[in-house]
Amino acid sequence: MIRLGVPADLPALRDIFRRASLSNAGDRDNLLANPKYLILRPDGLAEGRTYVAEEGGSIAGFATWSYADGITELEDLFVDPNRTRRGIASMLVSHIAAVLNAQGVGRLEVTASPDALAFYRAAGFVDCGVAETEFGTAPRMVLALG
Repeated sequence: MIRLGVPADLPALRDIFRRASLSNAGDRDNLLANPKYLILRPDGLAEGRTYVAEEGGSIAGFATWSYADGITELEDLFVDPNRTRRGIASMLVSHIAAVLNAQGVGRLEVTASPDALAFYRAAGFVDCGVAETEFGTAPRMVLALG
């Protein structure tokens, strides 16, 4: 089940965010050296921009979108590392895409982890450039909505 997140979900989301972030061996050392990037901010929940996926009565993953400078961005997409490969991330992206499409948004962008390129391509995103991040360059991708 996908539902809008609420502030009470923050502890569970922070746990998933940290564990999922550290489960990627390619990012682990940089994240541990910069622990501020392992703290999920509550903005998305407080502003109604975070959706959570529940499985078996507990939160299995979440996704947050943001809008700034004319760009709608998939800001967070994290799944409990013990629940990957079950379609949870795909359901979250599809749900957010449908919500944004209903609001008249024409495209959803993401700065993708290189390890997630295959997922984003399978979800319909296409490459549209590169972005400079704290940890180097990363692919930019876009999903046409509607």
